[in-house]
Amino acid sequence: MNTTPLRAARDTAIKPSEAESRYAWLRLLASLALMTVGGAGMYSVTVALPPIQLEFGVARSDASLPYTLTMIGFGLGGILMGKLADRLGVIVPVLIGTCCMGLGFIAAGSAQSLWQFALAQGILIGFLGCSATFAPLVADTSLWFNKRRGIAVAICASGNYLGGTIWPPVVQHFFDSAGWRQTYIGVGIFCIAAMLPLSLMLRRRPPGLAPAAPGVVSGAPQDLGLRPALLLGLLCTAGVACCVAMSMPQVHIVALCNDMGFAAARGAEMLSLMLGFGIVSRLASGWICDRIGGLRTLLLGSALQGVALVLFLPADGLASLYVVSALFGLFQGGIVPSYAIIVREYFSPKVAGTTVSIVLTSTLFGMALGGWMSGVIFDWTGSYRAAFLNGIAWNMLNMAIAIGLLLRARKRIYSPA
Repeated sequence: MNTTPLRAARDTAIKPSEAESRYAWLRLLASLALMTVGGAGMYSVTVALPPIQLEFGVARSDASLPYTLTMIGFGLGGILMGKLADRLGVIVPVLIGTCCMGLGFIAAGSAQSLWQFALAQGILIGFLGCSATFAPLVADTSLWFNKRRGIAVAICASGNYLGGTIWPPVVQHFFDSAGWRQTYIGVGIFCIAAMLPLSLMLRRRPPGLAPAAPGVVSGAPQDLGLRPALLLGLLCTAGVACCVAMSMPQVHIVALCNDMGFAAARGAEMLSLMLGFGIVSRLASGWICDRIGGLRTLLLGSALQGVALVLFLPADGLASLYVVSALFGLFQGGIVPSYAIIVREYFSPKVAGTTVSIVLTSTLFGMALGGWMSGVIFDWTGSYRAAFLNGIAWNMLNMAIAIGLLLRARKRIYSPA
């Protein structure tokens, strides 16, 4: 009998004691950097909209198509990359994403038509590229930490907001000085050069997936008494609901400022303020999550987000809008990372990558649905007031699901054996 594969498996398996080790923290920093660099795929295309419209001589709606395809690809690709991470380790989707995103930027920078640009954005950059640098990395991080899982996931997920803070001004600078085509090609080369070395930090498999000793259950999930498919459906519904509510200020704050007679630049500053305080919120929520668990953190964030949405209704001046925007960012930033913690608590670690990716994809669809829905409601009513009320209603649905799951968890804990 050939025992070489068994011996190799024992040699490469990571002991559970390596969770929260120095290597785990170095790996977290690598994931944070990968997610920040990978954010170029999502945020560069928004800055490219005006020059793309001018370059190809198309309408604003047509020039928005690459962004739409990128976000759809980002969401669906995350599920594919999550499955690959579960089966082969997270380094495989990250390497695929690195190469495809770099090639996608180069292809988009060389595009001779809007459709070529849109397909490069949607398929190479979105579906196969930056999708590998979000949900799979969040899921992988959750498998390397126990006591500090919440703060670790929050740090990793902050890379998405860091990318949104860093990339737009950097890309705009080079658009102005070198042109959008040269900038796109340069970003593609930079992504490959920066991300390939970082990817090598992710070669090991998580300790939660290492073979456990006989009679020891490694990473056993808690039981809510629900079928996994039903629980996943409830979490996806909650993800859509919270992000329909979240999208109202994030997508429409600039337009809201314009309607109130303020300069669009003020709205852009408010959006930046939201994202900046969102980073603070994610880190604080991670610290809280380590103490009260994922479901309670989700409910807390959802309740506070609802409060902030209500505060937008009477806000009618610049000062009040700045304050409420900051509060909104401070309240909502920890909601999305809490889903990764909930998945880690109630699902097997062997399907963490796939499950986290599905739930986080539902939040992306919620953002897309909410942004569109708020615009439709504004067209019907001529005001954003009804759109805010719609967001509050969706937020209440999210809270209802969180409360229901919490009550079920308490019942399972205190029910007689």
